[in-house]
Amino acid sequence: MTQRPDINQLSADQLRALATELMDSLDAKDQALGRKERELVRRNAIIEKLTHEVAVLKRHKFARRSEQLDAVQGKLLDELIDSDLAAIEAELDQAMTEEQKAARPKQKPKRTPLPPELPRTLIHHEPDNTRCQCGCQLKRIGEDISEKLDYVPGEFTVERHIRGKWACNQCETLVQAPVPPQVIDKGIPTAGLLAQVLVAKYADHLPLYRQERIFGRAGLEIPRSTLAEWVGACGVQLQPLADALRNALLEHNVLHADETPVSMLAPGKKKTHKAYVWAYCTTPFSDLKATVYDFAPSRAGEHAR
Repeated sequence: MTQRPDINQLSADQLRALATELMDSLDAKDQALGRKERELVRRNAIIEKLTHEVAVLKRHKFARRSEQLDAVQGKLLDELIDSDLAAIEAELDQAMTEEQKAARPKQKPKRTPLPPELPRTLIHHEPDNTRCQCGCQLKRIGEDISEKLDYVPGEFTVERHIRGKWACNQCETLVQAPVPPQVIDKGIPTAGLLAQVLVAKYADHLPLYRQERIFGRAGLEIPRSTLAEWVGACGVQLQPLADALRNALLEHNVLHADETPVSMLAPGKKKTHKAYVWAYCTTPFSDLKATVYDFAPSRAGEHAR
């Protein structure tokens, strides 16, 4: 065990060094605690997912025949769980600081290359000005290429983004057009493909396992788990729009409301109880035609208020 130094006998420089060492130690502990908290949230989400899956499987095996779930219903539950986990991961990523993002281990996803037979559209991104600040003409020395998967109903296409690299031989300055903003950072789907998945799932009532088959017939099989991750990430990105629509809806004096009962698994109790999905919409006489859905664990008046 290290003996504590006598502070009264330390010089000013030694006290400064000791204070700096203690502050560095506290910063390291804070970073470690932050990583542990994020890992704890992630593990709790996984535990809830596994608990829910076990409850579903037990119901499928031991419940009365009229209450048993078939394989198709089980797939629907899996989609919801994967989407929720992806949304949790996206929200945790948004809450992290740049230092925390840089400190965490980088995980490079194992992504299958897009099929070469798919038609490709070349999209070039070049700097607006190819003259260096020193006055010299920049020279193109290379390019970065990224591919995004797009979808028009019945046909896949690939957007091939080519970002040229321009360098100045005199001052060694490198200029390159910025990466176009994407809904999912470093993901392969375009906004059009994500819109197709969301509209098909929520407007056309096509579950992801059916969309998986539809995409397979179009020439590319996208795993259902990947589609669920896309849905969860899009939910986080679209949350500000949902909040804005809700605020606009609440400005009306009259709203119509209706509820749909759903079974919700009580955390830790291994039982289900009745919850509700409320739909709030404007009247037929309103200029704004909008509907907002809200989940509530009961029909108590506090939720409507």
